[in-house]
Amino acid sequence: MTDNTTNTTQTAIEAVSLTKRYGEDVLAVDGLDLTIDRGTIYAFLGPNGAGKTTTISMLTTILRPTEGRAMVAGFDIEKDPDQVRQRIGVTFQELVLDDDLTGRQVLEYHGRLYQMQPSKRRQKISELLDMVGLADAADRRSKTYSGGMKRRLELARGLMTDPEVLFLDEPTLGLDPQNRAAVWEYIRGLREAGRLTLLLTTHYMDEAESLADCVGIIDRGKLVAEGSPQNLVRGMGADVVRVRGEGDLIGFSRQLSSFEWVESTSTESDCVLIGVDQGSRRLAAIVESAMMSNLSIAEMSVSTPNLGDAFLKVTGRAFREE
Repeated sequence: MTDNTTNTTQTAIEAVSLTKRYGEDVLAVDGLDLTIDRGTIYAFLGPNGAGKTTTISMLTTILRPTEGRAMVAGFDIEKDPDQVRQRIGVTFQELVLDDDLTGRQVLEYHGRLYQMQPSKRRQKISELLDMVGLADAADRRSKTYSGGMKRRLELARGLMTDPEVLFLDEPTLGLDPQNRAAVWEYIRGLREAGRLTLLLTTHYMDEAESLADCVGIIDRGKLVAEGSPQNLVRGMGADVVRVRGEGDLIGFSRQLSSFEWVESTSTESDCVLIGVDQGSRRLAAIVESAMMSNLSIAEMSVSTPNLGDAFLKVTGRAFREE
């Protein structure tokens, strides 16, 4: 008989060599090792097709892994899937709503499915509808909702049962800044009260940088970088010099790497990102290196690095690449 008690371990999610193959040719997730402590916000970043959604689908028991194992909220995703499902909330990129139900009914039926007491169910529905800005539309059928309204309703449904672990796949996609701010203020409050661990994927770099305790960057099914947003950004250097031009970008980048004041280099399309100690002081040397590498400079700029720069450093491609 399966134990119904809540596990008290400090680890909310632990994956070891988690792997998902489709046939013989497609390796969607490749031996992923992942540890997420309770009460933290973890942002999962990666290019489209990198394996983020597949990983979440396995951790939420929707997909069975090909190899490896994982524990969520203290329970094995394959041995105790029902125990995992009782302790998680999920929203996915694809909207999954019954168009004939009102917003209130969507939350009502979800609460009943999880056997919530009527008084708690009513209180939670009212609280969540206010939080996502749908109180005035609560009794309209969801098929009349805009895309942003439907996404907010799905988020409310994911929070309906006070999950220990909340999985959000692009949760604020399409929301206006005001609603995004309201959603994250609510989630911060839950986390600070010690009631929630959050794993999210997002294409909003500012969202991950400002909210996440830890960021994991996945590329081609592998975790290629992990750390706090501050540490990942710090690894770029004090400044980032962007050089756009035509010529031997690889040779230019390789030559720059020999300088002790260059902390990182990465190339993307017709641009080289150079992490340096002091951008304004190094421009002359960078221009000289470009000339020696037969690189014709079209544009140069200096900026303070951000998480997007760190992402490009480890993946070498644009964030929304298909």
